[in-house]
Amino acid sequence: MQAISVKQPYAWAVARGHRRLSNQDEPTPYRGTVLIHAAMRVDLDSRALPQVLAAGWDPADPLSTLGAVIAVATVTDVCEAGVSGPCACGPWAKRGDHHWLLDDIRPLRRPIVAVGYQGGLWTAQPSLVAEVRSMLPEPPQSRERLLIP
Repeated sequence: MQAISVKQPYAWAVARGHRRLSNQDEPTPYRGTVLIHAAMRVDLDSRALPQVLAAGWDPADPLSTLGAVIAVATVTDVCEAGVSGPCACGPWAKRGDHHWLLDDIRPLRRPIVAVGYQGGLWTAQPSLVAEVRSMLPEPPQSRERLLIP
């Protein structure tokens, strides 16, 4: 399974559903499931601070941790318009970067400590993937299953 490392507080914003993209230096042809890894680095860019605060950033939230997988998402597309000018990817999109668009974001019940890699996709070890699967929230049961004795 593929993974991306995202600096905090942006990884937290992705995991909590406030940010539906990851700014990356390079595009990717990859579309599919990725682990969201909170990097060991914190981005203290003051220009993004209002967005982070408006999203409700809480350093005590377990998903605010560093050096751990905190969510699973799906890369659905990559916007390259932001490299050369403005685009419609929203306030989290950094001009000059490729915007990896994320959907189906699922935070883990508990962060899983892991070494990541800054700078694009990296392949997660099978043992990490197994641990992530065990920390995903249970899917909601269908009403039909609930009615069966």
